[in-house]
Amino acid sequence: MMIESIIVKLFNESGLGLIDQPITSVSGGFMHRMYKVHANDKYYAVKHLNPGVMARESAADNFDRADSLESIIEKEGMPIVPSLVLNGHKRQCVDGNFFYVFSWQEGKTTDWNKITCDQCYKVGQILGRIHSLNCPETKMEPVEESTINWEEYATKAKENSYEISEILSENVDLLKYAQEQMNSARKSLPDICCISDEDMDPKNVMWNNGEPIVIDLECLAYGNPVSHVLQLSLQWAGITTCNLNLSLTKTFFEGYFAEYDNGFRAYDAVFGLAYTWIEWLEYNICRALGACADEKERALGVTEVKNTIKRIQYIFLKEKEIKDLLTEL
Repeated sequence: MMIESIIVKLFNESGLGLIDQPITSVSGGFMHRMYKVHANDKYYAVKHLNPGVMARESAADNFDRADSLESIIEKEGMPIVPSLVLNGHKRQCVDGNFFYVFSWQEGKTTDWNKITCDQCYKVGQILGRIHSLNCPETKMEPVEESTINWEEYATKAKENSYEISEILSENVDLLKYAQEQMNSARKSLPDICCISDEDMDPKNVMWNNGEPIVIDLECLAYGNPVSHVLQLSLQWAGITTCNLNLSLTKTFFEGYFAEYDNGFRAYDAVFGLAYTWIEWLEYNICRALGACADEKERALGVTEVKNTIKRIQYIFLKEKEIKDLLTEL
């Protein structure tokens, strides 16, 4: 059944009414797909969750936890766009397909190359507010070392003549180094746990009249605040586009500390967390090698493999500058 027909069925079963305009596809990030839907004089954003992600054994539990935590921060008055509760649930299932439905939010995401200090300060504040929420007695899980076999992926890509073969083979040593640095940093993290949204990067924050609204909260979980503030501060400062402005990192931290301060300052000792991109890289290598829903998703995987390796190369070149700033903190 076409996805449009399934969305029509979703709206009928959830009581949202008759869809009276063509369903249109809109930008939905790198993992799921988004649609704009009009019914009963209202616009909605409908997120169709990636079937490959939903097939994972842990997927249901992860989304259930995120839904529960979203309800908590919604009650705290955080500037977010929460998913709608329909038929008693946030996550909807129709004909084996999973969805979230949101009220349509006016505004737009920022240009990644034109992020301002004011934006960094405000987003840092929101992250600090989330981290400051009372958290149930939850201990951090024991550190699991990343054991990605980069040579094996490079060999598989070469044997099958995939487009990512050359760039993978050329960067095996760098990827092994990045993995070692990330594992070492994770072992150095303080034993602190909080509610967090590690996916709160510029593509997941909309702006309306200069004020931020956080969207796409399915990555909400319990996590380490030190890890997440470090990674997000670098993303907002341009690490993602390989155009780093460290004054933005500093401003992000200033906004963050204005709302939450756990006393930790040895951020230079956990710099290796900046290499967490290797996990996104592995996911996209798998997609590029064919573990995906269709050719469109495989092509996206190829693009993201190339972009992510370039990003890791850039982080390696900027190590000293970043560590020097983190030392100042």
